[in-house]
Amino acid sequence: MSVSNPLIQMETDFGEILLELDIVKAPLSVENFTNYARSGHYDGTVFHRVIKGFMIQGGGLTPDMTEKPTREPIASEARNKLRNRTGTIAMARTEDIDSARAQFFINTEDNRDLDHAGLNPAVYGYAVFGQVVDGMDVVYEIERVAVGNKEGYENVPMEPVVITRVTVID
Repeated sequence: MSVSNPLIQMETDFGEILLELDIVKAPLSVENFTNYARSGHYDGTVFHRVIKGFMIQGGGLTPDMTEKPTREPIASEARNKLRNRTGTIAMARTEDIDSARAQFFINTEDNRDLDHAGLNPAVYGYAVFGQVVDGMDVVYEIERVAVGNKEGYENVPMEPVVITRVTVID
């Protein structure tokens, strides 16, 4: 019996991004992300951190930069051998390895420095759990928006880039 990877339809102000998640190599991250998606958590959040030539990050803040409540953090799956390559989606976290909650980022370049390289927290890496299968043009359009500082955050789009809806396609 083959395992079917979930597809995610992410609707944004800039268009649609279609993602395929890797249920085999990142089961905790996939379950976490799809649970947040099914609960409507991502609807109305923004890409709050956009760095050209690096990544776009979202899933945790509203347009007024209010952090949405989250569930408990999950264990990192950065050791799953999936790499932070252009078009992959990974779990955002703090300096604590096992601190990923709802926030995620989409790599806009190959970011080898974010790959797992050892047990030291400084090189532990970020858990990739899927990839964009359609809509990288939308990702690149988001990456090109003007950014600045807002509410204590850096690299924030000057005009909010809203994730209007995230749907798990069964």
